[in-house]
Amino acid sequence: MLHGDWLARRASYTPHRLALVDVDRDDQLSWRALHRQAHGAAADLRTRGIGVGDRVAVLASNRLETIVLFFACARIGAILVPLNWRLALPELAAVVADAEPAVLFAEQEFAAVAAALRVPTAPLQAWSGLDGDTPVALAADTPAMLLYTSGSTGTPKGAVLTHGNLAWNIVNTVSGWDVRGDDTTLAHTPLFHTGGWNVLTLPLLHQGGTVLLTRAFEPDRTLDIIAERGVSVLFAVPTMFTDLLVAHDARPTDLSSLRWAVSGGAPCPLPLIEAYGALGVPLKQGYGLTEVGPNCFVFPDGHEIARCGSVGLPMLHLSMRLVDEHGAEVGPGVVGELQLRGPTVCAGYWRNPEATAAALAPDGWFSTGDLLRRSSDGWYSVVGRRKEMFISGGENVYPAEVERVLYGIPAVLEAAVVPTPHPRWGEVGHAFVATQGAADPEAIRAVCRTALAGYKVPKRVTILPELPKGPTGKIARSLLIEQAAL
Repeated sequence: MLHGDWLARRASYTPHRLALVDVDRDDQLSWRALHRQAHGAAADLRTRGIGVGDRVAVLASNRLETIVLFFACARIGAILVPLNWRLALPELAAVVADAEPAVLFAEQEFAAVAAALRVPTAPLQAWSGLDGDTPVALAADTPAMLLYTSGSTGTPKGAVLTHGNLAWNIVNTVSGWDVRGDDTTLAHTPLFHTGGWNVLTLPLLHQGGTVLLTRAFEPDRTLDIIAERGVSVLFAVPTMFTDLLVAHDARPTDLSSLRWAVSGGAPCPLPLIEAYGALGVPLKQGYGLTEVGPNCFVFPDGHEIARCGSVGLPMLHLSMRLVDEHGAEVGPGVVGELQLRGPTVCAGYWRNPEATAAALAPDGWFSTGDLLRRSSDGWYSVVGRRKEMFISGGENVYPAEVERVLYGIPAVLEAAVVPTPHPRWGEVGHAFVATQGAADPEAIRAVCRTALAGYKVPKRVTILPELPKGPTGKIARSLLIEQAAL
């Protein structure tokens, strides 16, 4: 029962307790109702001819039905593919073409987009009834979910998360973070990200707790939900915690139900940690990635201030090491690339053996591309990223993906996107382009907005006669980063 349809057993323990609450739609499911709906959804999938290994896509904001669909897929061995509704249509089309779902469930808001993707579609709605069939026997390496994340080339890659990956992330999380059955969390980060599913939602459901769902983050509304519904554990990115703090300063709200909060997606500033500490809320810095976990470190209580800047100590069931550019392990105090090995490491990238081989060694070590330093007593701190990817408001932005759009503009001869600091979003993109003839920076940004999600659109475009080059003729990004900071 470590893998697969553990919902049935969990529902038998506390059938009448709340499992899921949609606070926006005033809807909720007890554990018994969640179990019944998952069975009904599994029956629906079977009538569509869907079985082991088939992909089931979903295009929706955070809804009860999406989680029901996850458990339904687990029951029959299908693979859930949550789609990023923030993406532009060409981006979504590329993901769908790669995943080849047998069916795409879409909520009404995204029905037109779903229809344009040219795959079999169905409305996302509540299911009823029980499926009397026996659930499929699943192994630890049976794929459960495809979560798409863009690579350094800008090409979407589907991380294959198995039932074993999800189960062992649950084990690590509940043991390392003390997630309890009487906890309540708010899932306000999107379910097309690993954070929406695997930071707290699935670990908390496994423990028998209650997950509240909301379609969008609104600071004042979030504070009210925390106070009114007794949220006890909370995940968000630093910009969200900053907005909550501003809203709380303007209208103080009872946060006494919060046992702790965890920040991920970007470094969490010490002043923010101190401010939450003053409110009685321990705010911890987390670290993880879609392909591993994502919960890779433990941050014991009481160290939030003294260990600020650290991401903590290794999880129980995850091996890690830091290596230099030659692959040799480095010791305490020396910066190296973080490599991870263990049962939470994904099975590779969907239909992408080249990317899988580049990241995942035959002996199981996964190269994260992140540079960290380990203290003499075992605490890890993030130093930087080997890849050119940067994080804007908790969202990964890959320059190559944006540059591909820029190069599609007829007037653009050269293009490079580099990160620049931003007081709210942490980092934003600054595009440098060389053009043939006159060009309007705002017109270039407008083209980007038609092809890219909003957070990927460069906040500034600078037109130069020619982009600076290094000795080998490559664009000198370091010089552009310096110029962007001016």
